[in-house]
Amino acid sequence: MSKQQTRFNEELQKGKNQPNETPKKEAASALRKAIPGSDKSTLEKNKINFGKNNMIKRLEPSLNWKTTVDSKEHRSSLHEEKHGGRLEKSAPSVSPGKAQLVRKSAEKVEEIVSESSSESEEDEEPPDHRQEANADLPSEYWQIQKLVKYLKGGNQTATVIALCSMKDFNLAQETCQLAIRDVGGLEVLINLLDTDEVKCKIGSLKILKEISHNPQIRRNIVDLGGLPIMVNILDSPHKSLKCLAAETIANVAKFRRARWAVRHHGGITKLVALLDCAQNSAEPAQSSLYDARDVEVARCGALALWSCSKSYANKEAIRKAGGIPLLARLLKTSHENMLIPVVGTLQECASEENYRAAIKAERIIENLVKNLNSENEQLQEHCAMAIYQCAEDEETRDLVRMHGGLKPLASLLNNTDNKERLAAVTGAIWKCSISKENVTKFREYKAIETLVGLLTDQPEEVLVNVVGALGECCQEYENRVIVRKCGGIQPLVNLLVGINQALLVNVTKAVGACAVEPESMMIIDRLDGVRLLWSLLKNPHPDVKASAAWALCPCIQNAKDAGEMVRSFVGGLELVVNLLKSDNKEVLASVCAAITNIAKDQENLAVITDHGVVPLLSKLANTNNDKLRHHLAEAISCCCMWGRNRVAFGENKAVAPLVRYLKSNDANVHRATAQALYQLSEDADNCITMHENGAVKLLLHMVGSPDQDLQEAAAGCISNIRRLALATEKARYT
Repeated sequence: MSKQQTRFNEELQKGKNQPNETPKKEAASALRKAIPGSDKSTLEKNKINFGKNNMIKRLEPSLNWKTTVDSKEHRSSLHEEKHGGRLEKSAPSVSPGKAQLVRKSAEKVEEIVSESSSESEEDEEPPDHRQEANADLPSEYWQIQKLVKYLKGGNQTATVIALCSMKDFNLAQETCQLAIRDVGGLEVLINLLDTDEVKCKIGSLKILKEISHNPQIRRNIVDLGGLPIMVNILDSPHKSLKCLAAETIANVAKFRRARWAVRHHGGITKLVALLDCAQNSAEPAQSSLYDARDVEVARCGALALWSCSKSYANKEAIRKAGGIPLLARLLKTSHENMLIPVVGTLQECASEENYRAAIKAERIIENLVKNLNSENEQLQEHCAMAIYQCAEDEETRDLVRMHGGLKPLASLLNNTDNKERLAAVTGAIWKCSISKENVTKFREYKAIETLVGLLTDQPEEVLVNVVGALGECCQEYENRVIVRKCGGIQPLVNLLVGINQALLVNVTKAVGACAVEPESMMIIDRLDGVRLLWSLLKNPHPDVKASAAWALCPCIQNAKDAGEMVRSFVGGLELVVNLLKSDNKEVLASVCAAITNIAKDQENLAVITDHGVVPLLSKLANTNNDKLRHHLAEAISCCCMWGRNRVAFGENKAVAPLVRYLKSNDANVHRATAQALYQLSEDADNCITMHENGAVKLLLHMVGSPDQDLQEAAAGCISNIRRLALATEKARYT
């Protein structure tokens, strides 16, 4: 017997020595009185007798109750894991006097030191609700506590009867859950899992499965070392025990420390083994060949893996244990209750690139698309979310289209009552819209008009995806016209005043895409959209700054009086120039692109020159980022058009690095660099620098390029260098 069981027996013996205590021979009678459904007056009378015998004091919930942590288990749970710079560390042990304070600290630590970005479901410890001693507690509270007493001291028969009686209570009710915990029932239930009696194990697991929906109970089970015992039960030959253990693990593994404990004790490998329910079946796709109990075992295993898969390390453990082929096989069944946890697990795991490659290899996309046509909303939601995760890859987007997945996604947009499903569907449409062929299909299915209708009165998680999808669709002229005619410009501009970072990134991209069309640009300007975009350059998030700067480029290009519009923003030009001091490459590239458009107006070019744009651009010249090189070279080319900026670029040593850009493999970099060098070659000193750095040889190859702009710029630059050389030679002989 464990120490806990010994302690319970001592407590029972102490109770026997008290006066007027119920004799042992009346235990069965008292047990029947504790069973729900007994006569009400009998229960009331029984409660009064307990009061007279001073037992209520002993059975009241302890205000000093605390969880006991096995020291060895606790030391091992202080294991640290790193992924992407994040650590995993369990909560510290709780001292009796500081239990509440430590729990609050642990809550904060677990929120900050999350093991994986996907672990957001329940990594927070809820407040510890405790019943006050003088609270008006329902009769069920005391009845359950009497049953726990018989669990502690009764024989096997009494234990089974007590477990059955306890199961008859409404264990979903918090009062009943806390009644079991407050009198030490959790320790007893966990101890019962270590016995050899299958009936006791089943009864205990049935109760633990129900009460483990409570976040406090979940943590108490982990603190009391319940998970290792449940993991061991997964090896049991009894299928009902396996199912109950896996379902209870699924409920408990909702927070990081529990997921770590499951993996640490070998639970992931055992749970993956439960998925192999058709190993002897020649045709696993035919559900009729499955044994019903085997299917239930696999379902419970998938349910537990779903909870565990919110951890990066667990995702890797599932993959290494061979979970993906088994999940792929289960995905071919027709059991909806099986499909939901299977797809849920795949959805969680698909956030990792290794999984996305394996999902393609196992041809899982086809089955995900097939299940989009299911009548089950939860299954549709998880299939759409899995497609959303996988569709980052171009091949996967093509597979979704080839297997006919775009039409059901478009049709699901019309059902807006279920917001979780709507968020998943719009997310899948957004990612699939990255491919132009998919956008054409969505236009055929009238999905763009439906997306415009979802721009209002929707939660932010839906709006982020809707606007992201429109941003991709509006890269094509036909779709920009549809958005404008459906009245989509105004709601898009209205969203520019939000604070959600992801939403702002997507809405700036969508507004920028619409601004390419002059008629849409007029509407954006009238709604003060350009000013709102400019104000987002002050946003603290680099992604928002970059997206806003990219969106400003088509706005400046297509505005009627762009120069005057830009000057009308007080401090706007200085703000743009100062962004060249950023460390973020995307921000720098986008700002250089904006400066290229701003500098086309002479007055604006003069203003940004006064703000020191030349030295700031020159400092960026020594970069290896081709995207930044492209837009930086264009900005330098345009800025050469004012005053002595050409000379200033030479003085700030920007010319030699530009020559090295010609060795890049990017054709856009070649064109922009040749144009910049052509402008800089108007200054004699710059020509000498270019010649010294071997520009002529590199430019000669580009004169034969099929790109006409590149041809002209390269030829013009060589011409200027050669003209200077001839003038120098002539001067020498005269």
